[in-house]
Amino acid sequence: MSHQNSGDRVQGLRSDLVRCTESREPARAARGNILGRIKFAGTPAAPALVGSAPRLTTHMVGGNDVPAEEIWRTDLPVRAGTDGPAVFAEDGEHLFYAVRLEPQSVYRDRVRELYENALRFTWERGYTDLVRMWNLIGGITSPNADGVEIYRDFCVGRSEAFAAWSEHFPQLPAATGIGTLSPGVDLCFIAAKPGRTVHLENPRQTPAYEYPSRYGPKSPSFARATFLDGQETGSLFVSGTASILGEDTAHVDDVARQTVETLRNIDVLVGSDNLGRYGVNGGGYGVRDLDQIKVYVRDREHVPVVRDICTLVFPAHVEIAYFNVDVCRADLLVEIEGVCR
Repeated sequence: MSHQNSGDRVQGLRSDLVRCTESREPARAARGNILGRIKFAGTPAAPALVGSAPRLTTHMVGGNDVPAEEIWRTDLPVRAGTDGPAVFAEDGEHLFYAVRLEPQSVYRDRVRELYENALRFTWERGYTDLVRMWNLIGGITSPNADGVEIYRDFCVGRSEAFAAWSEHFPQLPAATGIGTLSPGVDLCFIAAKPGRTVHLENPRQTPAYEYPSRYGPKSPSFARATFLDGQETGSLFVSGTASILGEDTAHVDDVARQTVETLRNIDVLVGSDNLGRYGVNGGGYGVRDLDQIKVYVRDREHVPVVRDICTLVFPAHVEIAYFNVDVCRADLLVEIEGVCR
């Protein structure tokens, strides 16, 4: 990547992942202007402007679990607004966009429409580099009205939208596709002005967009990570990562081994050898450098096992939240994402 000179670099994007109640927000999360919020709550809600900032509320917390919120901030002045059912905010360098699709019997056509509207909106405002996407999908491995798995149904619509806009967005960004506890699809993403992103794959894994047809009529549309150049250093956004080697699920029915394999995949993905393949300068990272971590665990009884392994790997100061939700393949038991800065 051809980095900008430090004197020309734009002000950076930063974020916090906080375990929260409605009445309290940690002081360390209060720096800068809010670009967007993603709230992981006990019930879903339509995206809205809250305190003049967009907030997506997705249903990923059940029982006595503690809600969490991811708060994206910038030092630049922010302008927020609505675009039909979507909410957004922009600071001239970054765009945050969020929209909800209510439950459908078949998702393909509505997902394509949703994505095309989002891509059109983004392109028209000059945010030509997609950075990070989240696709939060209720009943992700359940069948739709035609008997097709909802995630595969979703992937068709998403793929068709990206194909229609491939001239404008030729490269796919980091993304997560994960289950939620209520039907419907919540989509949110961050985009940036051109020239600041590098999208990475993992040498241990087949690119998701090249998966064979046995994983669905259209492959998932995302990169394994995206590097965003920043003011002094960059941020590496790690997609939802699981125990996949090549294109196949590894260690079926063994949550401990799947967790360890997932962490190994992240370690290789963010390491200096892999970053060097893409011209990203610097010493690279290790899995222990991951922060703002979200861990998705399919079966509640497995949460303590996954937590124990993560506790051994990640430093005590990192931000980490656990969610008991379905993963995008029925045989995947855990998925992990985060950010290296």
